[in-house]
Amino acid sequence: MDRDVQFIGQSEAFLDAVDRTSRAAPMRRPVLVIGERGTGKELVAERLHRLSKRWDEPLVTMNCAALPETLIEAELFGHEQGAFTGATRARAGRFEEADKGTLFLDELATLSMGAQERLLRAVEYGEVTRIGSSRPIRVDVRIVAATNEDLPRLAEQGRFRADLLDRLSFDVITLPPLRVREGDIGVLADHFGRRMATELHWEQWPGFSEGAMRAMEDYPWPGNVRELRNVVERAVYRWDDWDTPVGYIQFNPFDSPWKPAPTALRLAQEDGTRVAPATGASPLADFETIDDLRGAVDAHERAILEHHLARNRYNQRQTAKALGLSYDQLRHAMKKHGLNEGGG
Repeated sequence: MDRDVQFIGQSEAFLDAVDRTSRAAPMRRPVLVIGERGTGKELVAERLHRLSKRWDEPLVTMNCAALPETLIEAELFGHEQGAFTGATRARAGRFEEADKGTLFLDELATLSMGAQERLLRAVEYGEVTRIGSSRPIRVDVRIVAATNEDLPRLAEQGRFRADLLDRLSFDVITLPPLRVREGDIGVLADHFGRRMATELHWEQWPGFSEGAMRAMEDYPWPGNVRELRNVVERAVYRWDDWDTPVGYIQFNPFDSPWKPAPTALRLAQEDGTRVAPATGASPLADFETIDDLRGAVDAHERAILEHHLARNRYNQRQTAKALGLSYDQLRHAMKKHGLNEGGG
């Protein structure tokens, strides 16, 4: 689990999810945690464990999507020596390791139907049987499971066992995505920014410019809090002027003037098909389409600035030197095109 991320937020949707987690923690019943990627499902599982009477017992995590189907059952329930090719010694499964504690099953929806059937028996009877053995082992394990899938819909389609879903859904905690957590983006950005500034040994934290903060507020955050943390930390470590608010945000770290062209584009070019210029190409590439000279020149100047900022890793002094400008001239040009006021 990522213990560098804490529960931080003030929105009603976020606080409601935290309250429901705290209320469910003392119970011994299974809990399902539903949410998009990056919303903090692992943190909810840890909170459920730490606030329960099992807090000093093991918290065992298994990512069901990280293992091939042939190994999932062996990981969950263990195996005896010689049970299958490669089983050179007996091994306890995750259920045995989590005895008296909590077992967190992440990406639950990826479990095979066979593993679901054995999981159902373990939940119902509190017993597991190692692969290659006929002797059941009693275990006392609380199940917390997480997914970003619509499990009731999968059950209707026959892709997830409805009886297992019934057993695991004593309570269901659905985490809100970051885009609906009103007011939390600024709080989280400031937290991650301060932490990164401390790591870089900055003497003070200048915060973010109004434009940068507005860009973050307007962004949809498909990767939620995990993505926000990466974006903020990247922006801070690339910023050179520690005395002024961080003013440049790059949401997509793969944006580059040298980004490989898609295969389909290469094929179209080989066939001689006319295609639109790739991202990062000069806005003056097609002179026939220009009907606003001043706008086209401004767009070309902005493209040049963005190209050289990326090439010099957003070091403004190096960029100014590369373009034959003074530092103040570069800052003026960036301000003119809004490059020090928001995101790229």
